[in-house]
Amino acid sequence: MTRGDAPLWVVTGISASGKTTVGRLLADGFDRSAFVEGDVIRTMVRRGRIDPGQGLDAEAEAQLRLRYRHAALLADSYVDEGFTVVVEDVIVGRGLSWFLEFVRTRPLHVVVLAPSLDAVAAREAARTKDGYHGGWTPGTLDAVLRDETPRIGLWLDTATLTSEETVAEIRARGSESLVDD
Repeated sequence: MTRGDAPLWVVTGISASGKTTVGRLLADGFDRSAFVEGDVIRTMVRRGRIDPGQGLDAEAEAQLRLRYRHAALLADSYVDEGFTVVVEDVIVGRGLSWFLEFVRTRPLHVVVLAPSLDAVAAREAARTKDGYHGGWTPGTLDAVLRDETPRIGLWLDTATLTSEETVAEIRARGSESLVDD
């Protein structure tokens, strides 16, 4: 691949859907790759950060848009240097449209991990970090995912798949994840 023609992959879903693990594994499968992790971008704001809660207020929305814009800028920058990039974050609802406005890289792949609520609850219980705060629950965030997120890219029910099986499915169905302008 030459500089500027590498693809960008976006792996999204709700907290505990497997985004980080799957995103890392997907990135590790490319010869020259970068992984842009949403939590890393989020925690760059050390003081004054307002994490999105239900009923997104103006400042929380502005900070969320800033987070997505910085992830897109970072991804585009790596692609410009010939890296295949995987961005991982909770980019759901209208946030997916925002991200698509910010990112300029094409080809662009969007993969939405959408396991069942039971699978998410089991994964969340097994984690050491809490993916839900600000009034969010797996059920409320899943409703945003399923009811408000644009139906673009490849949507996968990964409830019964391992992370490795999920990556294999993403690679096998890569053409389904391509997003047109």
